[in-house]
Amino acid sequence: MRIYTTKQRRQIDAYTIENENIDSNSLMERAAIECSKWLIARFNFSKEFKIFCGSGNNGGDGLAMARQLSALDRKVIIYIIQGTSQFSVDSTQNLNLLKKQNIVSIQYIDSEDDFPIIKPSDVIVDCLFGSGLSRSLEGSCSQLIQYLNTKPSARISIDIPSGLFGEKNVISETSVIFKADATLTFQFPFLSFFLADNAPYVGNWFVLPIGLHTKIIEESSSPFYYIERSDIHVKKRLKYSHKGTYGHALLIAGSEGMMGAAVLSAQSCLRTGVGLITAHIPKNGTSVLQIAVPECIVSMDCSESSFSKIENTDKYSAAAIGPGLGKHATTVDALEQFLKICKIPLVLDADALNIISEKKTWLPLLPENSILTPHPKEFDRLTEDSSNSFDRLQKQIEFSKIYKVYIVLKGAHTSISCPDGHCFFNSTGNPGMATGGSGDVLTGIILSLLAQGYTPKESAITGVYIHGLAGDLAAQDLSEESMIAGDIVNYISKAFIKLHNNYNAKN
Repeated sequence: MRIYTTKQRRQIDAYTIENENIDSNSLMERAAIECSKWLIARFNFSKEFKIFCGSGNNGGDGLAMARQLSALDRKVIIYIIQGTSQFSVDSTQNLNLLKKQNIVSIQYIDSEDDFPIIKPSDVIVDCLFGSGLSRSLEGSCSQLIQYLNTKPSARISIDIPSGLFGEKNVISETSVIFKADATLTFQFPFLSFFLADNAPYVGNWFVLPIGLHTKIIEESSSPFYYIERSDIHVKKRLKYSHKGTYGHALLIAGSEGMMGAAVLSAQSCLRTGVGLITAHIPKNGTSVLQIAVPECIVSMDCSESSFSKIENTDKYSAAAIGPGLGKHATTVDALEQFLKICKIPLVLDADALNIISEKKTWLPLLPENSILTPHPKEFDRLTEDSSNSFDRLQKQIEFSKIYKVYIVLKGAHTSISCPDGHCFFNSTGNPGMATGGSGDVLTGIILSLLAQGYTPKESAITGVYIHGLAGDLAAQDLSEESMIAGDIVNYISKAFIKLHNNYNAKN
């Protein structure tokens, strides 16, 4: 699914109105119907919907919803904030219709004295300001949102939380933004929904279809994408294949006290379908790895406790370096030499990235199309501190373009930036995966796919999706709190089963 800018979304709306022979009010009615259906499915008749409306089309959505909900015998009160701007044509039409029917209480807010009493059982629906907002909130609007944010009631935003922008947001202590438990948006998510800074305001978000014109959607380009199941294509295993068919992966990992990282990466690499894996590890980790992962070939480093040298990579299909590697002086030198000789697809993670962040003159040594898998702090060390998530995203995309590499920036919606400037956001995963070793598992998954012949782009996107899906399946059985990285490894097989079942159901 493409992610469009606020401006593009307006253009798509306008094209739909012009080419489907409908008026803007009819499109508003479609949006309101989808929101009403969502609310009815989740809140019973005991709830009272308190819908707060501004004068723009976001307020028009709320007025149309009030009419629809009341027609289904739901309790609704409309609150209209005064003095923001002139009412839009569609909002005026819906307001007049409500007044004519006289079945919904309409109250006006001029100042703080008019703020209503909110009960815990109420459902607050934010229709104050949509994506057309172009400035920070102030005055009575700001005071109202601060008031509503203090209430323990369920809080729902329509289109986008009031005060939040669709793309760049510079949030400070003085920022006033509605804090939604859930946001109902139309046809596509906003880019701002994927950025960590905005999570306290967006809550869980849901994309509601409103029948926008498919032609303009297909023709409108965007560098941003949301990864869905339909984007994931797992290669079919061949009947007359053998272990050599599925590649030979090289994993350079582990150091004294950190051999668990090598174990997790090797296990996940095997579980993702690689034919062979060789782990190049310090001598004193040999027994650990051969006991924990007997299927793994061990290449012993000449050092007892750290990575110090590897001769060549000619016999391998792909390589990964970094999990549990440490930053010993000999390891730093060995990494530089490895970057110079490595001619196969490469994944860099953890301490490999931490070393490079201290040796930025090495950045040109990164082989083209390598995959880097930092978490936000590791990425900031590679570049410089970012002022906010949007700033970091821009730096991520620019870094990929400059060094011709793929950046897998780990997080709630892991973002994958590509050398061509495109950026993909993942749809799988959960907070239970915020546990030590989870990143090592991801490195092994991506390494496995690279070794099997997936392109770097396919390996990054598919690897991140499978990693998150395995985590989701583990959380269903074990809970987010109890999940550990080894559980993600154990559920990779169930992730593949789910992917195959979904494919078979469609074919």
